[in-house]
Parts: sequence; structure tokens; C-alpha cells
Amino acid sequence: MRFIKLITLLLSISSLAQTWQNAPNIVSNINGERFDDVYFLNDNLGWAANGAFAAVYKTTDGGLTWTEQLNSTILGSGHYFRNIEFLDENIGFLGTLNGKFYKTIDGGDNWNEVIITPNPPAICGLNTVGASTVYGCGAFFEPAHIIKSTDSGNTWSYIDMSAYATALVEIKFLDELNGFAAGRNSTGAVVLKTTDGGGTWSTIYNATIPGEYVWKLQVLESDTDVMFGALFASDPNPGKLISSTDGGNTWSSFDAPESRIEAVGFISETKGWMGGHTTGFFETTDGGATWVDLGIGGNLNRIFIINNSLAYAAGTTVYKYTTEVLSNNNSEVEYKSDLNIQFTKNPVTKQLEFTVNFKADDNLLISLYDVNGKFIKQLSRDLIRNTKTKNYIFPVEYLYSGTYIIDFHNNTGRTSKKFVKL
Repeated sequence: MRFIKLITLLLSISSLAQTWQNAPNIVSNINGERFDDVYFLNDNLGWAANGAFAAVYKTTDGGLTWTEQLNSTILGSGHYFRNIEFLDENIGFLGTLNGKFYKTIDGGDNWNEVIITPNPPAICGLNTVGASTVYGCGAFFEPAHIIKSTDSGNTWSYIDMSAYATALVEIKFLDELNGFAAGRNSTGAVVLKTTDGGGTWSTIYNATIPGEYVWKLQVLESDTDVMFGALFASDPNPGKLISSTDGGNTWSSFDAPESRIEAVGFISETKGWMGGHTTGFFETTDGGATWVDLGIGGNLNRIFIINNSLAYAAGTTVYKYTTEVLSNNNSEVEYKSDLNIQFTKNPVTKQLEFTVNFKADDNLLISLYDVNGKFIKQLSRDLIRNTKTKNYIFPVEYLYSGTYIIDFHNNTGRTSKKFVKL
């Protein structure tokens, strides 16, 4: 009898363990497009933004059921939704990579375009703080900028950040004045800090490999001196987890599960998760020194921590970290880049020529690396309008004979190709 009671107790404890699971009843994996962002006001009320499919979904029951509120049919084609954030249950904001920025005042039922002068080319990061302050930043491509509103998004100011960074992806504020922005500068991945609401900034972290980004930042809510960042690298260089326990004065660095790491989320100084374009959830219980593949998820871009037993994430679908057992009819698909790249010839002598097939409006950075992942130069920053196939030609006579890497960074991710210079 005691044995049976012990087994029953163990099974009960096991069933209550927190696990990452696919959120049920949400449309996902439409042509392989991922969810770029998820945001929750509380345990139950939240929104998710699908990137290339350009759709917004809302849940009021903790992700058990979802209602589609917005899609590309309503707004028109050419949208890519990067992030979503709400001040309260009514006022929210939607950032895109297409020079459009939207606001809702009815919980997401209706969205109106926000006009800002000068117009930001994209919004990659959003953060609401306090009762009425909103910050945004962009973009993963140039130029680096921040937008700010102190009146719930009625009026906006534009801050040119080119003196501090070449690209910004993430922004996080502790209160209306004290905050951080992350991205890259000419040296490499960078984290910036302000104590005056974005008027002035100081560099508190700067890596030394050009082309890398700090893609996501997290400040631990239980101890705001503890910070984590996902450092996004290029193959074959490893991505990194960077962390600080003194508010960003000093940093530690650990190899991440993949090069193109994007999502990071911790529930304590030691336990957390990372993931990126080619990985799902990897878990650490020692602050990033070692990682374990949990075997779930894919193409992660955001991990949203609510407390030490509840979190949500965005990737090939929406995920929930919970003790619940979620019913699930969603099947996951492997993420594939939407760029179709064809070399005219390879090896090459005097010039490198290739075509890129674009399925929709896009932003593209083309960069040159050596075979060891050392950044050589940025070849192009291209703004694409409409579906098209475009031909590119770059002279390569100045390169020594050998193997090189061309990196293509667009709205949906990064793709690399090797070529040989004779």
C-alpha cells in the first residue's frame, strides 16, 4: 500500500513539472512563416505577431484559444510584423520591417498607422514602461534609430542613434528614464545604456567581431542588476550568451547552442533558455556554461518570461512553459529561409554574380566573410519592393585565392553561401 501511494505521489509531482509545449488552437506554420513576437499583459491576456504572414492573434485564456485580429488581407500585401507590445488592455503597438508602424486603442480589434517624422524604416524592438511611455528601435539594417512617446503613443520623437550604433534590434527600460538598447556598431555587437530617457547613451558592452549583433536582451525582474543577452553571430563563429550581475558594468560570455541565436529568457540567475533560427529550446541550469536540447520548438525569436513557472515564446508556433498538459493539434515544420540564391558560376575569377528570388517586400544586407567567419566588408544594403528576381554583380579581383562566405541577412533570417575565388 505504501509503495502504491509513493508511486501515485511521484506521478503527481511529475505531472506538475513545468515543460515547454506548443500552444493549441493557433494557426501556425503557414508556408513556414514564424511568429516573431509574443507579448502578455498578465498570465492570460496576450498577443502574438506572425512575421511574413503578417497576422496578429489574441488570447484571453493563457494561450488555450486564439482569435485572429489582423492580417495582410486587411492591411494590404508587403507587410512583415516584427514585434507587438501593449501599454494596457486597450492601447498597443505593432512594429514592422516595412516602414509602417501601427497603434490600437481597442485591444487589437482595429489598427491605425502611426505617422512619425522622419519616418522610421523599420521597428525591430518595442518596450512600454510606466503608464504612458513607449520606446521603439530599429533596425537590423541601417540606420540605427529610436522612437519615443510619453503620451501613450499620441505624439512621437525620433532619435538618431548613428553616433552610437549602426543597427539596433532590442530596447528595454527599467523605468521611464533608465534603459538599454542593443544591436551592433562598426566594431561588433553592442549594448547601450541611458539614464535620461534616451537623451544620451553610453556603451556598456561591445564585442570585437564586426557583423555580430546583440539580438535580444532580458533584465531579470526579481533582480534588475542581472541581465542576459543573445549574441547573434555568423557561421562558423558561435553565438553567445552574455550576462551581467552588476547592471551591465561587467559581462561574462558563454557559447550559445548555435551561431544565429536570437531568443533568450531566464527565470533565475542560473536557469534559462536560448534558441535561434536553426534550434528550438536549449536549457541551462548553470548560467549558460552548459546547455541541454529539450527537443521542442524551432526558429525561436522571443522568450517572454512572466514568472518562474510561466512563460511564452514565439517561433515556428507559439509555445507555453507551464505545468498544464496542453492539447495540441499543431505539427511543427522545419524553418527554411525564403531566399532562393543561385550563383551564375562558382568558382570565380574577376567578379561574383548571383540572382536572388524575393517572394515579397524585403530588406537585404549582403556581407562578405572569409572562410573562418571573419568579416571583410558589407557589399550591399538593398530595399526590395514587390516580388522579383534580382541579379547582383560584385568585383572580387582584390581577394586572394581561396574560399569565402557570402552572408544574406533579410527580414526572415540569414542564409550563407560559399564561393571559391581562383
